[in-house]
Amino acid sequence: MLKKSPSPMSPTDLADEGTPVSVKIRERLLAARKRFYANDNIADYIEPGELEQLLDEVELKMQHVLDSLIIDTDNDHNTDNTARRVAKMYLNEVFKGRYVHAPTITEFPNAEHLNELMIVGPITVRSACSHHFCPVIGKIWIGVMPNEHTNVIGLSKYARLAEWIMGRPQIQEEAVVQLADLIQLKTQPDGLAIVMEASHYCMAWRGVKDMDSKMINSVMRGVFLKDPNLRREFLSLIPQRS
Repeated sequence: MLKKSPSPMSPTDLADEGTPVSVKIRERLLAARKRFYANDNIADYIEPGELEQLLDEVELKMQHVLDSLIIDTDNDHNTDNTARRVAKMYLNEVFKGRYVHAPTITEFPNAEHLNELMIVGPITVRSACSHHFCPVIGKIWIGVMPNEHTNVIGLSKYARLAEWIMGRPQIQEEAVVQLADLIQLKTQPDGLAIVMEASHYCMAWRGVKDMDSKMINSVMRGVFLKDPNLRREFLSLIPQRS
């Protein structure tokens, strides 16, 4: 029985065959006029199967970095397969929030018309500074002032949303704003408050090498901005930070 010969590839397919997957994704982003800064999510522009291809590409380029650092990965058993491990770490763990869609969050109506201050935290968060890709590790406290129209989400979902936002290169000031925007969109409360305290290893591990300094910042929305008593109540209920 004669085997059917494969269909000839078009010139476009042939050109596409040798194009790195990162270039394909970048071209889609540019065509859509979509920003792709370090702390942007680009999941909408990644097609099925491309993350695996991107992993292979990052591994290859990471191997070039190790070669340029003059590390003998052929004979050094400690760095054998390091390029693959680092590529997986970036794409599947510490920068995962760039490449996957937001976690699915089930929202429920505020059936009991809850309208009292609710605080979630401390939520442990891990990120990386976008300047040096050094770890940023800290805690977040979230205060929500609901109204009768507010969507109610499970407590663990706040942690999942925080993990998704922090799972990309960030600077702390922008990260808390992104998280506030996301929670505001999901829950529609009367007020939202977020406080973040974190250690930045770009300051502890390198540079001035100060191990004790932390950064604390906050975002206040809605009634937390307008009502100083509510703001004081929220801040007073946060346990003593380390």
